[in-house]
Amino acid sequence: MSSSIQSEKEINETLKPIFKDMAKYAPSKLFGLLGNALIVPVYTNLLSREQYGIYTVSLAVLSFLCILFSDWVGLSGLRFFRQHQIKLEIPKYLSTLVMLLASNIMTMFILAFLFKGYFYSFFKIPPKIFFIILILIIPVAIRALLFQILRAQIKPSAFTVSTIANQIMTIVFSVLIIKYTNFGGVSILLGMFVSITIIDIVLMFQSNIFEYFEFVKPKFDTLQSLFIYGIPIAVASISMWSINQSNRFILGHFSGFEDVGLVGVAYGLSSPLLMTFFSIITVAAFPRIINMFEDKKDVRPIISKLTAYYLLVALPLVVIMVLYSVQIVDIFAHSSFIRASVILPYLTASVLFMGLADYTTMQYHLANKMYINTIIKVFAGLVGLVLYYFLIKYYGIIGVGIAALITNFVYFALSVVITVDGLKWQVPWGNIAKLTLAFIPFGLVWGLFQKFSFIHPVFEMLILLVVYYAAYFVISFIRVRNLTNNQ
Repeated sequence: MSSSIQSEKEINETLKPIFKDMAKYAPSKLFGLLGNALIVPVYTNLLSREQYGIYTVSLAVLSFLCILFSDWVGLSGLRFFRQHQIKLEIPKYLSTLVMLLASNIMTMFILAFLFKGYFYSFFKIPPKIFFIILILIIPVAIRALLFQILRAQIKPSAFTVSTIANQIMTIVFSVLIIKYTNFGGVSILLGMFVSITIIDIVLMFQSNIFEYFEFVKPKFDTLQSLFIYGIPIAVASISMWSINQSNRFILGHFSGFEDVGLVGVAYGLSSPLLMTFFSIITVAAFPRIINMFEDKKDVRPIISKLTAYYLLVALPLVVIMVLYSVQIVDIFAHSSFIRASVILPYLTASVLFMGLADYTTMQYHLANKMYINTIIKVFAGLVGLVLYYFLIKYYGIIGVGIAALITNFVYFALSVVITVDGLKWQVPWGNIAKLTLAFIPFGLVWGLFQKFSFIHPVFEMLILLVVYYAAYFVISFIRVRNLTNNQ
């Protein structure tokens, strides 16, 4: 028994730097969560359901193009930053990343010009909006790369300041443009352009990119590594896009922009809120896990322990949002969007599996076997497209929620079954058992609230969280005491 306790102590020591980084990243993520929470009530009170639907579709198009041409460059840059840092090749490496990103953006504009008719018909958006989206991608792509460089440099404080400033400016500029122009949902895109452009300038100085950057001929082996690692990420991300965002286009085809606006509200109250909060762990942990792996350390116990912390945070929040979906939509959105509550439970539950997959798929990133991740995402994405088409056709917006939940679970399940030797995800069964037991008093208190409802739903949710975590820590204390007595 002493060896297992010692191992637990070693894991906790290893986690301390990650916890410190989490504390530094937390303000940006929590403020981002607050900003995402404000977006829904602010925008739904300023825009009609149709205009909010146009904004929602525009974001999906923006996301699609960023996945293809920019996001994978930043993620690849993060993965190999440490290797080039050890070799003292950062200037050449950054130069290669910048040149690759610039060539990708140029390629995007050429393809958009040559095949603009296909883009208009595929995405079902007016040419003017599509042009604004293309222009917006430039600052968004630069921001994505610079944020990943900050993560690779492990500068959580700089990351936090920039993220908070970006969130504030986006909301402020967007609201001003909405109020003083007639651009509708496009106003938010214009507000994003102004705020992100300002942030890009700040990030360039925070990352000291001018100090390291130099114009040199890109190294073929570096480009090869970036493409081998990054292209599967792009393909996989497109598959995830089809799982979580293609529904807006299919729903728009069958029901129009008003129902898309409802899905946009349900999505805005689930994935951006929850994943922003949950990512506090991964945004801090992943760079350090990469460093530990490159230093030939066994990272499986660390990933397992972090998964347990994720479940500790995620499970009660997801359950509460499922139980109080009507009240949550009523609190955060305009009354005309209340029907979004029928799909919020499905989208919220799907986020749980989406977040879990961040831990189960780390093995593919570390082993540089992103093709495995790509294959399972493509499969799940195809399943999602089929489900979206038929379920939306026959069940409307509820079909969106059911299909999203099934496809995210399929993706998570496949990532558990298909493993890499030496990096297989270790299920934290002991912690899962404690989490499950903590739901017993949680359920009893919730039952009392249903029978004797006499306080505001917000207070009910807070009390349920207190009950849950109190029960969990009591169970954990009893387990630790029993282990000590048996030693």
